[in-house]
Amino acid sequence: MPHDGPDPAPSALLTGLTGRCPRCGRGRLFSGYLTLAKRCEACGLDMAFADSGDGPAVFLILIVGFITVAAALITEVAYQPPYWVHALLWAPLAIGLPLVLLRPAKGLMIALQFKHDARETHLMD
Repeated sequence: MPHDGPDPAPSALLTGLTGRCPRCGRGRLFSGYLTLAKRCEACGLDMAFADSGDGPAVFLILIVGFITVAAALITEVAYQPPYWVHALLWAPLAIGLPLVLLRPAKGLMIALQFKHDARETHLMD
């Protein structure tokens, strides 16, 4: 059954994590690995509003650092492996996990900025 009202807004969580346009959910958010598209190819949304800054990277540093250190400590206490085993296990995790998670984290931050109409403010002197 067709409806007459506007289409409901897509989920910020879903569009952000999948790298889709925060307004329509169809167009691509990124033109490269972390480079934002200038406009949505589906709805024409100008992406000039989007500035995630260092937020996604900071969150990932804290999250991945916690996961890596906790896993290394648990492994050390349980098995006491040589140091080269720790390097073999945790270096790829500490490097690879942020690379995999950075794009979805940046997309999520931008989708949340759009959903909440967050803009940079300038204080008047």
